[in-house]
Amino acid sequence: MSAEFKAKIHSLDDKGSGRAEVWRENEKGNLKKLKLTLPQTLRGEEVRVTVEERAKKRWRTLPDEIINEHKERVTPPCPHFVKCGGCVWQHWQYSGQLAEKTAHVKHAIEEQGFDPALVTDTIGMEDPWHYRNKMEFTFSPEGALGLMEQGNFRSVISLETCLIAGKEMVEAAMEVADWNTAHQLKGYDKDEHVGLLRHLMVRQSFATGEMMLGIFATESPDGPLTEPVNDLIKRIEEKFPQVKSLLWLENRDWADRAQSENTHLLSGRDFIHDEMAGYKFRLWFDTFFQTNPVQAQKLVDIALDMAEPKETEKMMDLFCGVGTFSLPFANRVGKLAGIELVESSIASAKRNAEDNGIHNTTFLAENARTGIDKMLESFGRPELLLLDPPRSGAGGKVMRRIGRAQPERIVYVSCNPDTLATDMKELADFGYELKALQPVDLFPQTVHVECVARLEKAEK
Repeated sequence: MSAEFKAKIHSLDDKGSGRAEVWRENEKGNLKKLKLTLPQTLRGEEVRVTVEERAKKRWRTLPDEIINEHKERVTPPCPHFVKCGGCVWQHWQYSGQLAEKTAHVKHAIEEQGFDPALVTDTIGMEDPWHYRNKMEFTFSPEGALGLMEQGNFRSVISLETCLIAGKEMVEAAMEVADWNTAHQLKGYDKDEHVGLLRHLMVRQSFATGEMMLGIFATESPDGPLTEPVNDLIKRIEEKFPQVKSLLWLENRDWADRAQSENTHLLSGRDFIHDEMAGYKFRLWFDTFFQTNPVQAQKLVDIALDMAEPKETEKMMDLFCGVGTFSLPFANRVGKLAGIELVESSIASAKRNAEDNGIHNTTFLAENARTGIDKMLESFGRPELLLLDPPRSGAGGKVMRRIGRAQPERIVYVSCNPDTLATDMKELADFGYELKALQPVDLFPQTVHVECVARLEKAEK
């Protein structure tokens, strides 16, 4: 049994879906509130929705009909949008997306006691499509290649295109899909833990044009797989000369992550060259690098403007990765120390510094919390500190260590306004004030937004 309701979207959740409430009678005839999560709706819209009898307190579903449309609603250009989980806001005019992201950042910092007037409007893209330089596609148990269905991570939507990935990347991915159609290799079943093909990673430098393809599989590429793998190599080398790295990555772990226990180089080299902010980088399959190079360049420029680095200063770069911020900053300060937990990233950061002729850097493979203390002993107190932590934020212990280190200026780069706000609040007791906050849209058609914030020691 099911029932039909009219509902009005009163807000959006943290995944970009509309939220609404309806009242219905239970088996005793009492009215009970049912909270609805309705993807692909906008605030203020009135919708018609069907609710199954088994729904108790919450129900997630697509609306049956939009009765009153938001003025900023547009027709999604992607044929897969209704089901695919890669994007959530293709139905929303881009200017509306940007305004929503600005509002989210203002709300997040205001909740922690900061002045929302310090937040400037989110910087968007002139063309908010085909911006991603890295994608991870998934094989279904039947062997089809695509992305996860929205709200259902057990289902893979077979793709014909992807409008947020680089166009050549999509063409290469479709060639891999055709290859597997020809050879009928099984995909990995996450429930039964059987099957061969798990993921396809496609990475391309928009600056150099070099591309990397990495197939994650549960077996090595030899033995019975020799013939289909040789065909894959032939197809890619003939049709995609820009692929400078073709990898087969063994992953037998039950965890659903794109990781490798044994990496096989099928063609080319095991890395590609990329460039950002005028600096050269080498990228391996597991290298973290900004996925939107156009907006990432703006991010670096904004960080440099906010930081006002000086040749006489020492600087510390926490969560430095492969040196995305370290390299452009190192040429503007006296000395720079980078700290990053992932040892392979630190090795890359050192190599990238060497490749770019930068010799005033020190890199330490250590977690940020203990790495700060070690670096303070050997490097000294920095006048300038930059941090770019993962989505979960730096955390209170790291922020309090930063506060005790007493740098004059702090530039915080964040992909999560909520953890940015809570982390910055930790610095208030150490005499720091927020001076500026600039959101930058690195993820059009999604809820995510990047931010650059400047904090300074308050005058005594």
